[in-house]
Amino acid sequence: MAAVALVAEGHDGGKNGRFARMRKPRGRGAPVRRSANPYDRSVVKPVAKPVAKPVQKSAAKLVVVPAVIPVAKPAAPQFRDCFAIVTPGFESLTEGELRTLGVAAVAKSEGGVSFRADDRALVAANLQLRTATRVLVRVAEFSARSFAELERRAKPVRWRDYLPTGRNVAFRVTCKKSRLYHSDAVAERLAKSLMAAAPNAKVVRAGGGDDEDESPAAQLFIVRVAHDVVTISADASGELLHRRGYRLATAKAPIRETIAAGCLLALGYDGSVPFIDPMCGAGTFAIEAALIARNIAPGIGRTFACESWPGFDADAARQSRVDAKAAERASAAAPIFASDRDAGAVKATLGNAARAGVTADLTVTECALSAIEPPSGVGMLIANPPYGARVGDASDLRNLYAQFGNVARTKLGGWRVALVSAERSLEAQTKLPFAELVKFSNGGIKVRLVAT
Repeated sequence: MAAVALVAEGHDGGKNGRFARMRKPRGRGAPVRRSANPYDRSVVKPVAKPVAKPVQKSAAKLVVVPAVIPVAKPAAPQFRDCFAIVTPGFESLTEGELRTLGVAAVAKSEGGVSFRADDRALVAANLQLRTATRVLVRVAEFSARSFAELERRAKPVRWRDYLPTGRNVAFRVTCKKSRLYHSDAVAERLAKSLMAAAPNAKVVRAGGGDDEDESPAAQLFIVRVAHDVVTISADASGELLHRRGYRLATAKAPIRETIAAGCLLALGYDGSVPFIDPMCGAGTFAIEAALIARNIAPGIGRTFACESWPGFDADAARQSRVDAKAAERASAAAPIFASDRDAGAVKATLGNAARAGVTADLTVTECALSAIEPPSGVGMLIANPPYGARVGDASDLRNLYAQFGNVARTKLGGWRVALVSAERSLEAQTKLPFAELVKFSNGGIKVRLVAT
């Protein structure tokens, strides 16, 4: 059977292969194909091969293709989720400021305004927002119902992105309506997570507290736990933004710079009409009015925490300052008057105005309320008189408020007159047709900005 198989497979002693399937005939013609079945001796009719048509050759052309050198695209700017903290009552004003700056995704909420910004816009917000208290950058947000879950979720947080070399760290934690209700314990767990990521960091304080307790030398992380959701934010401002750097001299019952600016913006002040503060104290209203009138960025004289973060775009920060300086006006378009019957207040105003660089824009005099001399035409006047709850007794202030009303009626016809008021009964002594513009808190006292 083996011999038969060899014959069937076409064995010819190795001339045409060990198991050749094809045999050449003795004469001319195409090769003969045998059946694949080794026991079938029939011959399968050969299939003619197609004849290819001759192809006319053409002269070859040399085509020179220029080399393509890839050009590296500039890195897209990194956008951060940000939040501007605002004194409650002034959120709409801060929202308007951010829209004027042209930042993205502006959304107002209670106590602040969220927005998205690259490094240049983040510095611009810190530089130019007149009403914001602080600007935060969102670091992480996750749910946690136990300390074990908090520790697990905090491990991948990119703490080092916000930790300059040698900078101390502080945590401020608030807990509301959550299973994790102990703020100090939450801060300790997060501090442990941060130390694991950055062993050389030093946590100087972890727990509750308020804004005034924070040291500008420490990188602050603000943590909010609400309805079992943990939100971690890095402070991008450093010192609070109301600290412009000029108000080193103070007087009785001072008002924050951010609140003073907010009151002016709520009145619609833009520097185009004369302005008077007849109870100037340390000069905050008048100086903020000059900064608005000259379009001077309130933070132009200071730096911000975000500028020292690893990888922060220093060129973008520098350009933000260049842009802010280029937008300044040489002088105020209309006069600004500040006066007080107290010599110490006048001295404080002059010193603060010099540090703010607006001395030439202010006329500061020592005189009583009844002695003010407004310029002709129309303008704006704002006063922050004693409230009664903090400086003096309400019953002793009735004459002061009544006198304020008399001066407004006799000397300020056509002017817009505004008052920061804590007592409706004292407010009524002016007999002026006031309307409420903003409600807010000043030094823990609930007050209203009212205006004619």
